[in-house]
Amino acid sequence: MPEEEKLVNYYSCSYWKGKVPRQGWMYLSINHLCFYSFLMGREAKLVIRWVDITQLEKNATLLLPDVIKVSTRSSEHFFSVFLNINETFKLMEQLANIAMRQLLDNEGFEQDRSLPKLKKKSPKKVSALKRDLDARAKSERYRALFRLPKDEKLDGHTDCTLWTPFNKMHILGQMFVSTNYICFTSKEENLCSLIIPLREVTIVEKADSSSVLPSPLSISTRNRMTFLFANLKDRDFLVQRISDFLQQTTSRIYSDKEFAGSYNSSDDEVYSRPSSLVSSSPQRSMCSDADGERQFNLNGNNVPTATQTLMTMYRRRSPEEFNPKLAKEFLKEQAWKIHFAEYGQGICMYRTEKTRELVLKGIPESMRGELWLLLSGAINEKATHPGYYEDLVEKSMGKYNLATEEIERDLHRSLPEHPAFQNEMGIAALRRVLTAYAFRNPNIGYCQAMNIVTSVLLLYAKEEEAFWLLVALCERMLPDYYNTRVVGALVDQGVFEELARDYVPQLYDCMQDLGVISTISLSWFLTLFLSVMPFESAVVVVDCFFYEGIKVIFQLALAVLDANVDKLLNCKDDGEAMTVLGRYLDSVTNKDSTLPPIPHLHSLLSDDVEPYPEVDIFRLITTSYEKFGTIRADLIEQMRFKQRLKVIQTLEDTTKRNVVRTIVTETSFTMDELEELYALFKAEHLTSCYWGGSSNALDRHDPSLPYLEQYRIDFEQFKGMFALLFPWACGTHSDILASRLFQLLDENGDSLINFREFVSGLSAACHGDLTEKLKLLYKMHVLPEPSSDPDEPDSAFEATQYFFEDITPECTHVVGLDSRSKHSADDGFVTVSLKPDKGKRSNSQENRNYLRLWTAENKSKSKNAKDLPKLNQGQFIELCKTMYNMFSEDPNEQDLYHATAAVTSLLLEIGEVGKLFVPPPAKEDKLHCEDIGEDTVLVRSGQGTAALPRTTSLDRDWAITFEQFLASLLTEPALVKYFDKPVCMMARITSAKNIRMMGKPLASVSDYEISAMSG
Repeated sequence: MPEEEKLVNYYSCSYWKGKVPRQGWMYLSINHLCFYSFLMGREAKLVIRWVDITQLEKNATLLLPDVIKVSTRSSEHFFSVFLNINETFKLMEQLANIAMRQLLDNEGFEQDRSLPKLKKKSPKKVSALKRDLDARAKSERYRALFRLPKDEKLDGHTDCTLWTPFNKMHILGQMFVSTNYICFTSKEENLCSLIIPLREVTIVEKADSSSVLPSPLSISTRNRMTFLFANLKDRDFLVQRISDFLQQTTSRIYSDKEFAGSYNSSDDEVYSRPSSLVSSSPQRSMCSDADGERQFNLNGNNVPTATQTLMTMYRRRSPEEFNPKLAKEFLKEQAWKIHFAEYGQGICMYRTEKTRELVLKGIPESMRGELWLLLSGAINEKATHPGYYEDLVEKSMGKYNLATEEIERDLHRSLPEHPAFQNEMGIAALRRVLTAYAFRNPNIGYCQAMNIVTSVLLLYAKEEEAFWLLVALCERMLPDYYNTRVVGALVDQGVFEELARDYVPQLYDCMQDLGVISTISLSWFLTLFLSVMPFESAVVVVDCFFYEGIKVIFQLALAVLDANVDKLLNCKDDGEAMTVLGRYLDSVTNKDSTLPPIPHLHSLLSDDVEPYPEVDIFRLITTSYEKFGTIRADLIEQMRFKQRLKVIQTLEDTTKRNVVRTIVTETSFTMDELEELYALFKAEHLTSCYWGGSSNALDRHDPSLPYLEQYRIDFEQFKGMFALLFPWACGTHSDILASRLFQLLDENGDSLINFREFVSGLSAACHGDLTEKLKLLYKMHVLPEPSSDPDEPDSAFEATQYFFEDITPECTHVVGLDSRSKHSADDGFVTVSLKPDKGKRSNSQENRNYLRLWTAENKSKSKNAKDLPKLNQGQFIELCKTMYNMFSEDPNEQDLYHATAAVTSLLLEIGEVGKLFVPPPAKEDKLHCEDIGEDTVLVRSGQGTAALPRTTSLDRDWAITFEQFLASLLTEPALVKYFDKPVCMMARITSAKNIRMMGKPLASVSDYEISAMSG
């Protein structure tokens, strides 16, 4: 392993090969899982890359109570006898997750340098990387639990009690402290939780201790709420940490208008936190209302801009109308106001079981946008990024790319039945939000179904609020759902299949046979039931989703299947099953909704069918909690990890097959060779991501490009692959030749080549016919010089001197130097006759056959060959040097050198003949410095180092064509045999894989050495 590969931790364990275990050590690094054993003089090694793992399981059997199973595409490996199997498996899960993230979006691992260093007294048993990964795992759980921004890092947590004024009790739980938040959750699930942003904190002070309230800590906020924590083990240290974070937080001025109407006296007041942690009274801001809250100017295209939610503007009922539904809506609003008065309102409210009950009963329309922001955590990102959305809109509007084209196409498909999106105001708001997000997150850009979800968000939230809700949805609550491959939705589809197998087993086999689960889950999950349920019922599902997360979507989906078990079991095909489920979901109603019913697609298509009995949405949600409420969020995350490995590796295999099918007709490689080459090419790209490269990894991988162009490598990576795979890589000249070929293959000049370009060059060099190979070699030397080394011409000239040593004047004889040869020159080559020696007479017939074959091919390819530029003398010298180096390790080295010398001499004379047909250039009075630099080389005298150097100028008029080069080379059987010999590509690929895996040839890796062990 190179120095860049960092070890995270190692564990003692046994590796099972057959029925016999081998005791050894498992080494877990950032990119590899390794095992090493040395017993009784026998050594065993195993190396598996995390990106190659397809399944990671912790099993328990009678024979092996604790065993970890690691599966790849080609093998399975079992490890047991761990001292702490849970710790080992969690670390393996985390490292595999990092690898999957790298495959998904090219997001490599970067060590967190901000972690505090260990104290000198602390025994250093854990590596810095292990501490980093542990801290990441804790921070991820912390952010998911309290819906915090994705860059929030947990600093620490401690046991404590919280005084809850609503029931006059001390609740046992844990306090979590991070850079910007103080959070609390009770030991008893759903009893009470609390989120206190430090931007809202005004006072942190130690209260007086007593027997009833030991080590208390009081925290006061802007909205006049005070929280009392007690039973803190290290209160002084905790207060100091909170004080440090408060001082690090940039002082900002925030408007208290997120929840208008809660405290009328503070609606017009803007508070700034004092720099010192002492008691202070709220100070009225010196700025006006216009300064306190930035006014958006989003009307760049003279489109009407909404200043309130679209639902408020397009409410389809008169204000005077009053009916039982409105009365029930009014009672819901009053219940929430009472709840706010008792538990607090805003981000710092006490969240209890009572809050959950109110959400499940349905959020009032007037409070829906406010509570969606609060429950999703989007309010935090909005508060910490003032003006961000406005700036993003200004930068993104008027710019066009693939995402904006797709957005424009789908704008009029977003809730077209709602009046808010039947006019330009609603459409323009939707366009701005979707376009702004596409520019914020180009990795996602725009995905179908985002328009449906965003249009619903705009109905109940203001434009900027809808944007931040979309951010929370795409980046935290539904991770990886909305991208080109909808990986997150596919992962949850696999989770749903597992849950269906466990909770509705009588239906699982039937649904699998029909293939219904994979069909329904994508549409249900991607749109949160908005596309399959009546609108007024689906928004209740969204209410529950923002409170409970994805858990409630799984529960509801299982409840729908459970309610239709009998009918689904009688279905004969997937179409019938989809009809049953579609009609059931169409019948889900919200009797409390004050909105007029909006006709749904399925109901419009099935008017002639007997109506389905109505299903109350609140009853359906209650049933889902009663039957499937035991599904926990942590269980879902474990199942997601298992499915993520499977889904991403399946997508990678699909991509590989698509690439191979597309390119197989363009090359001479077999399907198997192309698959192996693609794996090697991609592995080279991934290796550079975590072991470094000369270019940015993000530049080399663009998921928005076609499959053939997604992975790209730079010259440093290509140089390594050239040395391993190309038959012409030989000697010290290999890097120069690789540079020439890279320059030739890089058609767009971005200093990167994709898989198609790479394979085209390799195919010509390995499996091309004689003409193709020589044409590739010729093209590589027609290009401009890849290097500006001043010593290069000198060495090139010296190389050609070697060829001329064994050439006698009578070796070749050029004929046709009269005016009659003008016609031949116009055809692109000069007619030559050779004086063959005795050793070549036996092959003269074979040579004539090659010439005849080439002449036939030349008739069809004459235009293509004539398009190739001529080779000047300097380029010809480089070509000679290349051929000289290519033969340095060949068994027939001497024969090839003599043949090359003969061809070189012949071509030099042909070039001299060609000069007769070139018009003389205009004479110049003097030689410019530029000409000396380009055309003059210094060579050493044969009399020793004491002799003065002399100059040899390259002839500008000297040139040869490709036809002349090819015809001359065909006269030498040794060269023809060399370029015509077949290349065993699979052997080269296998050797390259061995070298790349361990950094040396024929290394013992993974299945190579372990499989050779005799047990």
